[in-house]
Amino acid sequence: MDRFQGKRAIVTGGAAGIGQAVSERLRAEGAQVTVWDLDTTDGIKLDITDPDAVTQAAKDSAQRMGGIDILVCSAGITGPNTKVRDYPADAWKQVFDVNVHGLFYCNRAVIPHMEQAQNGRIVNIASVAGKEGNPNASAYSASKAAVIGLTKSLGKELADTSVTVNCVTPAAVKTAIFDQMSEEHINFMLSKIPMGRFGKTDEIASLVCWLASEECSFTTGGVFDISGGRATY
Repeated sequence: MDRFQGKRAIVTGGAAGIGQAVSERLRAEGAQVTVWDLDTTDGIKLDITDPDAVTQAAKDSAQRMGGIDILVCSAGITGPNTKVRDYPADAWKQVFDVNVHGLFYCNRAVIPHMEQAQNGRIVNIASVAGKEGNPNASAYSASKAAVIGLTKSLGKELADTSVTVNCVTPAAVKTAIFDQMSEEHINFMLSKIPMGRFGKTDEIASLVCWLASEECSFTTGGVFDISGGRATY
């Protein structure tokens, strides 16, 4: 399949987990992919919480690839698993700096390139936690709710263009991000999934890549669940 032949994509957090699976799927279907990640060895090493660095990375990526057709924002952190009354203020700020502010910087930086080309697909990775709220994960839940709100707003802002903006809300997917969570919280998340298992990165990548394709032409500002039956609204 060559759905993405000739397309130029950026994937944040593309060195591992869902982002890596998305990057591999895009490449397998013909796209040229630039990974933005702190740990990348073959992309652009980037701290997405630095707005000036993100703007420059977008310019460099567009110049290197000849444009930007697709942005998938997968970079994120969980923060500690603790109650709101005990949540460290610096940890709360860090979660929002990465999950919300960093994602905003990335979305903002690619918009001019996509508008100039009169075409583009932005896919933001949110979470079912942003819809339902997970106890002892308030910063993560609140930050992912913010991603959903940003996606809806931006999708409507760009609705009169050929640039679409959507997000996906996965239930828990077993990746290296689990290393940031307590075993108790991991078990809690599993107990909430009717299918009785965690999602797989290639399952998330499949949905993301449809949203990033030309096939997805009449959907913007949308929120797509992929949660094993946990969220059905």
